[in-house]
Amino acid sequence: MQEVRERAAPLVRFVQRHRDPVVVQALRSAAAATLAYVLALRLSPEALPLTAPLTALLVVQVTLYATLTNGIRRVNAVVAGVIVAIAFSLLVGLTWWSLGLLIVASLAVGHLVRVDEYVPEVAISAMLVLGVTTVGDTAWSRVVETLIGAFVGLGCNLLLPPPVWVEEAGESIEGLARRLRQLMLRIGDEAAGRTPYEQAAERLHEARRLDHDIVEVDAALRQAEDSLRLNPRVREGLLHRVVLRTGLDTLEICTVVLRVLARTFTDLAKQRESQPLFPAGTGEVVERLLSEMADAVVSFAVLVTTQVSQNADAAESRLTAELRQAAATRDKLAQLLLEQLQHDARQWQLHGAVLTEVDRIIDELDTEHRTQRLLEELDRNSREQRERRPWLHRLRQRLRGRFRPRRNRTTTARRSR
Repeated sequence: MQEVRERAAPLVRFVQRHRDPVVVQALRSAAAATLAYVLALRLSPEALPLTAPLTALLVVQVTLYATLTNGIRRVNAVVAGVIVAIAFSLLVGLTWWSLGLLIVASLAVGHLVRVDEYVPEVAISAMLVLGVTTVGDTAWSRVVETLIGAFVGLGCNLLLPPPVWVEEAGESIEGLARRLRQLMLRIGDEAAGRTPYEQAAERLHEARRLDHDIVEVDAALRQAEDSLRLNPRVREGLLHRVVLRTGLDTLEICTVVLRVLARTFTDLAKQRESQPLFPAGTGEVVERLLSEMADAVVSFAVLVTTQVSQNADAAESRLTAELRQAAATRDKLAQLLLEQLQHDARQWQLHGAVLTEVDRIIDELDTEHRTQRLLEELDRNSREQRERRPWLHRLRQRLRGRFRPRRNRTTTARRSR
């Protein structure tokens, strides 16, 4: 029995990962290419119609939204590349110098047919097709195969929507929040003692490097947004997109403010080289405050990426409690800094800047502020859709008015009495 379990373990792991977007995308691509090849075997005179699965593989590698908005340009790019390859196969065939001419001609044709960002795919398709097109008399069958692959790829994207990349985007957002937390904890640990200027400057450089992480998270979020658009498997796709986008915007603002806070600590370390940044008691409060804010940042990311309402309520309650505790610690720090100002007024501007930056982060993470941001973004998206497609908005209003249930006049009259 144990031996059977060990042998079945790889299959069990594969089944458990069957909903993984990478696995789903691989299966979709393989299914589309295979189906295109089977159809091409019946409709194309070629013995090995490899252009059809190649085209299907290129077309199916996009989200449903990208298929409907950019799929035509991608298909045009593939078809243009195939036509260029057919012309070269009839005239000169494949040599080292014809390959160079093929690339130049493909890029020029791509600009002529206006396929925009898919210009390189014209050359890619031409090179791949030329590699499998060696007989000039049968070269035009590649056009038929390309159309078969294009229709199969588009059909797979419509009937079998691409995977939704929300979970991966959520993991990226949580990863960014945890990196923010680690940096906050390190800054807080050093604030309680004497921090050399070089060490404080290193923390400032770490805060600046977080900008690269934001770019990567933004790319993952854009992919998730595209996978949500026009996807029949997703309900309230606009709400999911707005929740994730506003969450990333908040973390980006917190990153900027943390970089400014690290700069403030660096300036303090430079001016107080022989002394601690803060007195002993004040430094401990600063460390505790940054620790509480770091936990709140992670709780905020968990709230943004949580899909189940019950878990979201728990995450919101935890975030509210952590922000309340951080606000109380901030008030205590303000009182200590005020008392210190009465005895030593040096660097009071920098101490005031620390409080200002802490207030900004706490305010950005506040749940009421987040709710207001969500409502504003939803209103803005709805307004933009109405302005962009007024005819669609009028059609929806007419359909709602036509299918709205009519009230019984008798019931209405009774209610009015």
